[in-house]
Amino acid sequence: MSNVNYYTKEGLEKLKAELNHMKSVERPSISEQIAEARDKGDLSENAEYDAAKEAQGLLEAKISKLEQVLSNARILDDSNLDTSKVLILSKVKIKNVDNGMELDYTLVAENEADLKAKKISVDSPIGKGLLGKAVGDIADIQVPNGIMKFEIIEISR
Repeated sequence: MSNVNYYTKEGLEKLKAELNHMKSVERPSISEQIAEARDKGDLSENAEYDAAKEAQGLLEAKISKLEQVLSNARILDDSNLDTSKVLILSKVKIKNVDNGMELDYTLVAENEADLKAKKISVDSPIGKGLLGKAVGDIADIQVPNGIMKFEIIEISR
């Protein structure tokens, strides 16, 4: 069974660039380290060789995993996104009902969440609580600290 992963176009390009870097920069570098360690003689007690081989194994595992992720990746198209309710890729402005603080977030797939970039996962408690809400709705969101109430101020693409 394959797990389909959804990405924005930028998120997918970032993953492809990371894979390309691993294959074109990191892989040759590790191969060079193995060759240098091999040239130093006895491999049975060569810590440099062992470390380089272990690094190679870890890198190949990362490459394999990333290739698997990319093979199941699908791009989310926001060109015909419905802005009447909160969906994945929606940009929302919300207001904390208790303290009046306004926040702006973009709802994204789990694998692209980045709080510094104001991108929250649709699988997070806040993301789940906002999904399907319309402007003016109040979302009661269960967080570890209790229930927070957020009013939907604006929805855009």
